[in-house]
Amino acid sequence: MKGRFSLNLGLALSAASLLGCATEPQQLVNERVYQAEWISGKPRIHHSHPTLILGQDGRAYGNGSCNHWFAAYSLEADQLSFAQIGSTRKICAAPLMEQEQRFLEELSQVQRWDFSSQEQLRLWPAEGKPMRLESGHD
Repeated sequence: MKGRFSLNLGLALSAASLLGCATEPQQLVNERVYQAEWISGKPRIHHSHPTLILGQDGRAYGNGSCNHWFAAYSLEADQLSFAQIGSTRKICAAPLMEQEQRFLEELSQVQRWDFSSQEQLRLWPAEGKPMRLESGHD
């Protein structure tokens, strides 16, 4: 009887510790900087900083690699979309301009979001690979 009690107590403690490891699903956070790491299946150019910030007012903005960009966004559960995307018009090195164009084009195609097991934010188009972003500081 004592052995069975110890076994049951051990199982109960193991189950309780596993429940303690369960985490809340990650959520998108307003005013947090998310930095793009992969755009159109390619890693971002080293020392470039394409970013995404979701404002509390329904406006998104950030840096496209060269220019500042802005857009309206809609977020409901895991559905996310961007509209009326615009940007400033500085000219930078051709590789940065090309990356920025891919970044803004990919944003215009976003339909949903999730977080990977590595805690990267993934922005998914209807078809193809997601843009992957790292969460920065608030």
